Amino acid sequence: MLYTIPDYYRQFQCIADRCEDTCCAGWQIVIDNKSLHKYRKVRGKFGRRLRRSIHWRGKTFRQDKEKRCAFLEPDNLCSMYTELGAKGLCRTCRLYPRHVEEFEGVREITLSVSCPEVARILLGKEEPVCFLTYEKEGEEEYEDYNPFLYSKLADGQKEILGILQNRKIELKERIELVLSLAEDMERYVEKDKLFSCDEVFEKYREKCVCAEISETVDRKFCRNPRKVFRKLYAMEFLREDWEPHLRETEDILYGSGRESYKKTQEEFAEWLEIHMPRWKVQCEQLLVYFIATYFCGAVYDGKIYAKARMSVVSVFLIYEMLVARWCKNERQLDFEDVVEIVYRYSREVEHSDKNLELLERIEY
Repeated sequence: MLYTIPDYYRQFQCIADRCEDTCCAGWQIVIDNKSLHKYRKVRGKFGRRLRRSIHWRGKTFRQDKEKRCAFLEPDNLCSMYTELGAKGLCRTCRLYPRHVEEFEGVREITLSVSCPEVARILLGKEEPVCFLTYEKEGEEEYEDYNPFLYSKLADGQKEILGILQNRKIELKERIELVLSLAEDMERYVEKDKLFSCDEVFEKYREKCVCAEISETVDRKFCRNPRKVFRKLYAMEFLREDWEPHLRETEDILYGSGRESYKKTQEEFAEWLEIHMPRWKVQCEQLLVYFIATYFCGAVYDGKIYAKARMSVVSVFLIYEMLVARWCKNERQLDFEDVVEIVYRYSREVEHSDKNLELLERIEY
């Protein structure tokens, strides 16, 4: 089995009760069958509590009125871990914040930025992310898929990451190139020209192609930012404070009309250049994260362009929330503001399959 991990993977260590948030609230934690079988056999007082705290039909842990897991104590420590140790955790709890995409003979592992500490590590990283591979014996089950398509998607992902990390090119142009490459690649696949995708990759390796790309981001992406932002209201809200946060953000950004919005965007861009010049690097790291996590998943649905577009849309929405936070903070912003907005956005979107699917469908 071949495993791929980002180079900051082993930097992560859970800070448990010192974390400003908890990963044990706000979303349904699904229990794998092996753990369910094990939980049926736990004896004693904790065993009885354990069995009362599981939705056996839904295969999830019960939650209280604040959507906190039944085993999450007031000090934000896990009583399951305290009673049964690490081996007592179900697969979801044991893996998080690790995100695993499974393919035949390959496991692509990333760390989810829905964890504040992971977001802090990624956003604080200056150098481009490298991906490391290692082999480990063993076989696991996987969904059926087209191995030839996966191979080309892996090649496409590598090309896209190379473009995103080419800091000699302006970030906006990198985004344009990535969206156009993904669009061209999907077109080739739809026309049964899978094995000609190398032509697409070669085209985008040439720097002169930048001048040939239409204004993809400006023309498609920024034409109606409020319309794009309002798509978030159609999503499943995992935490009660998310919808009020969205409405406050919308009011701050768009409530005073287009001219005011445009002026605020210009002033924020100028402030960012002076006070937070590392934002472009952070933006790159986020784009790389989303592409590395989701792009090859197109092997199951063929939505190559949608996966790339979702990555760009996510960073755009995070940026809009940063602008609103800057306005709310009387034109001040710091690193921890960025961390908070990134992990909160990620929790609402990435912890829900429904929300991920909706995000892929956003047109702009």
